[in-house]
Amino acid sequence: MHDIRLLRDQLDHLREGMRRRGKLAELQPLLDRAEALERERRAAITEVEAQQARRNKVTQEVAARRKAGEDATALIAEGRAIGDAIGALEARRNEADAAVQAMLYELPNIPLADVPEGDESANTVVSSWGAPRDDGATLTPHWDKGAELGVLDLARGAKISGSGFIVYRGAGARLVRSLMNLMLDIHTTEHGYEEPWVPFVVNRASMTGTGNFPKFEEDAYAVTADELFLIPTAEVPVTNLYRDEILELSDLPKTFCAYSACFRREAGAAGKDTRGLLRVHQFDKVELVRYATPETSRQELELLTSQAETILQRLELPYRRVLLAAGDTGFSSAMTYDLEVFAPAVGKWLEVSSCSVFTDFQARRANIRYRPAPGEKPRFVHTLNGSALAFSRIIACLLEHHQQADGSVRIPEALQPWLGRAVLR
Repeated sequence: MHDIRLLRDQLDHLREGMRRRGKLAELQPLLDRAEALERERRAAITEVEAQQARRNKVTQEVAARRKAGEDATALIAEGRAIGDAIGALEARRNEADAAVQAMLYELPNIPLADVPEGDESANTVVSSWGAPRDDGATLTPHWDKGAELGVLDLARGAKISGSGFIVYRGAGARLVRSLMNLMLDIHTTEHGYEEPWVPFVVNRASMTGTGNFPKFEEDAYAVTADELFLIPTAEVPVTNLYRDEILELSDLPKTFCAYSACFRREAGAAGKDTRGLLRVHQFDKVELVRYATPETSRQELELLTSQAETILQRLELPYRRVLLAAGDTGFSSAMTYDLEVFAPAVGKWLEVSSCSVFTDFQARRANIRYRPAPGEKPRFVHTLNGSALAFSRIIACLLEHHQQADGSVRIPEALQPWLGRAVLR
């Protein structure tokens, strides 16, 4: 959520941010309405102050007349009328304030200056690692290879829960568990993250704090009887760990690494990349979350992204880092790197991680602050997160990129101790 002072003092800056996202035409009516409501709110505040000054003066005059034994009936009636007027003005101000706050929840974050303008066609590959295989036409797609090896059971997943839900079997189930252990161990022992184990359901305040609500509520699975929601990512419970709390400067950066199952209805993605493991409704992921100071958050994004890249290198999967253009950057993000791995049999680069800095956008919603020094006014932290990594597409790429001529799939050396084998046959 944006600081309301942007509407008061930097509306042009806010409009420019929406223009760079390609959203200005869509959001202009909302901005105009918010600006008008903000003027109305300020006018109500000014009028309340004037009426309060008048009421104080009337109260003094009533006291003076009573002291002199004079009739103050008319003045008392005037004071009551002023009180009623103040009540009406305060109600108007509160209504305008609530309406402005609701509108601020609908406005996406302002992209950082480093983010290029344009839609996804303006996304920029900034680095790459490894060489993608060029023999994809000779390889078996992961959905067939997984069935052949007995590690994927897509048909029974669909029977149990519907399309987009996956059953991993035998070595496939162990592969999921192995990926979790590998990622968590690297991030906690080598990168210094604290590991929390978090709930897979959260309340509305938590979904609002990270920017998932109200904008994307249709994508959430709801437990309606309890007003709870299945998490789309561990980002939601982990980011909200310190909601409505104040940290000390010495606490920062604060770093968390959490595994979770992730649940997404993908309401707006019908028909897109639905085969195999490319787009599913439930998947597993290890998430990195960081709290940082405003001065360091941009550098923290580079660090977080490089830590996610470490996992891809250990899994021996060629990848590229892509800087998303403003029009392709997520609602809450101010800057995002996508990490993409090439699936040779599918013939596509698959996003397996999005690493983002949110500036104070989430922290304002969740009211997460820190005190720069003893006695100083608290400031909002900057939040960051990134997938490190999402399992389903990683498994798809492992099954395709590491296929061997005899039809088996080689297991990267770093994963072998966890899986207990060097090859899937």
